[in-house]
Parts: sequence; structure tokens; C-alpha cells
Amino acid sequence: MKLIIPMAGRGTRVRPHSHTVPKPLLPVAGKMIVERIVETFARTLDRDINEIVFILGPDFGQEIKDALQAMSDRQGAKATFRVQETAEGTAHAVYCAEEDLSGECIIVFADTIFDMEGSVSIEDADSVVWLKEVEDPSRFGVAVEQDGKITDFVEKPDEPISNLAIIGVYYFKEGEQLKKEIEYLLDNDVRGHGGEFQLTDALDRLLKDDKIFRKATVDQWLDCGTLPAWRETSGIIVEKEYEEIDEDRFPGTKIIPPVYIGDDVELENCIVGPKASIAEGSTLKKCTVKNSLIQEHATLEDCTIEDSTIGRHTELKDVDQEVHLGDHTKIGVEV
Repeated sequence: MKLIIPMAGRGTRVRPHSHTVPKPLLPVAGKMIVERIVETFARTLDRDINEIVFILGPDFGQEIKDALQAMSDRQGAKATFRVQETAEGTAHAVYCAEEDLSGECIIVFADTIFDMEGSVSIEDADSVVWLKEVEDPSRFGVAVEQDGKITDFVEKPDEPISNLAIIGVYYFKEGEQLKKEIEYLLDNDVRGHGGEFQLTDALDRLLKDDKIFRKATVDQWLDCGTLPAWRETSGIIVEKEYEEIDEDRFPGTKIIPPVYIGDDVELENCIVGPKASIAEGSTLKKCTVKNSLIQEHATLEDCTIEDSTIGRHTELKDVDQEVHLGDHTKIGVEV
């Protein structure tokens, strides 16, 4: 079983943090978005993931590959890297891994975190599509279901034809069949919504070929596509996974749950929480941090921040406002 993850986009709506890493590598409560997705499959799928295929942008450096390789090693899977030179839609992105589209494979667009109870069975289906019931289906691609089978896909419907939103996760029993239908779109310049090659058009062709599509319904679908959404999702996950923290570890510090505090964090005379996430190796002195994300090895002194996101190795002093700062930023300190 292969897991294919298109992630060539930089994620402009989470800048400045996506200037240095792609969005799926951003942390949520101490763990990369993409790793949380892989762990969900490991827990809910009825078979193992043997290989993870990452489709990257042409400018992604070795540091990003190293992080993804290490994550794959932790999950006991082989890491393979492919490149998407230009962005021409979801079907085009998947086709950048054309040599990997064989046998059983799962395709996941790593923009969101999802979760579900129990396990997913992929028996008796040519394809399984992960779905979530939503109040406003006009914002999403949706699937139409009848008698336990998916019968149609519609991209952002004007009429309320279905409230089952497609969350961007798909299983295919035979990757070769999907490859064939994407090739048809590319060879015949069949473009869909936004003038791009859409994966839903390839799925439509598979449906018309009488392939059996079934659904897997998720309970939780959390967006990480904007700065506020990433911060809010982090707060939800921190609350869900919170374990009691011994305040005595941190002199003069008050912890207001829920919070996430990584390894080797130093806190001195601080108020932290609720819904604060402080990544490993960070140092905070005389700070108040609420509903904010602080990434690895940041240093803050005499700061009061709320609804903020702070990059890795950032140094702040005397900051009292909402801020969104990328890696290696220095404010209020000698340069």
C-alpha cells in the first residue's frame, strides 16, 4: 500500500511560516500536520502503509526532504520523492507521481487534519472516498450517495445536491486505472473548475466505467489553511490531547490548561495558556502567552502575546500585541 501526498504548494495563506517550509510540515501540538495524517491512517486503516510518496515543489531543499524521510522512518515506511514543476490542478499534481500509480494506493491532500472512530474497510470497492457532512456544501466538492455507493461527484454545487464534502482523501484498488483516466484528461486538455485538471473529473470517468465507489465518513475535519485556522486547529488538538503538566518544573510560572509544552522548554515567571503551544527548546521569561503557537527554539522575554504565531529560532523582547513572525526573526533584541 502506497500513500501519495501532493504537497508542492507553499501555502501562501500561512505566510510568513510557509516561506521556509511547506504547509504540511507546520506543527500542531508538537507534531507535523503530515505526520498526524499518516498516524490517522496507521490507526484506522485495515492494512499497513509500506511507502509514502511525497510530491514536492522544485524549490524544496534537502532540509524538507530530511524531515519527511525521518517521519517516514518513524512510521516504518519507505520515502519516495517526486517533483511538480508547475501547478495545474489536483489531477495534474497526482500525475506527477505517475510511476507510483500502480496497485493499491491512497491519495491525500495534506491541507487538513481529520479523525474518525473505528477502522476503515476497503474491501469490495474499487475506490473509497473520505467524506464529512457539512452545513454549506457550496464551498466544497461533494459526493452523491445512493444505496451505500457513491454515484456522482460535483465540484462546489450551486444546488444542495449533497452535504457530503470530499475532504481530499482517496483509496484506489488499482492505481493504474486512475492513471489511465488522468492521462485522458491531460491528453485531451479536459479542464474543469478553475481551468485546471481536476481529480474529480478523473473520478467521474471511473464511475462511468462502473467502478464501485464507497465512502468513509470522518468525525473531525480541521482546516490548517490560514493563520487563524492553523491556530484554531492547534488549540482544538491541544485541548483534545492535553495531559496535566507539573508547574513545579517552571519557577514562578502559572499554567492555564489546556496547553502543549515540548521537551526542553524553559519557562520562568510566565503565564501560559489556555490553548498555547510552545515547541521544544524554547525559552520564555516574564511572558504571558494565550491562544498562540510558538515553534522550536524561540526565545521570548517580557512579552504578552495572544492569537499569535511565532517561527523557529525567533527572538522577541518587549512585544505586547498580536504578531505573526517567521523563522529567525529578531524584534527588540540586538542583531
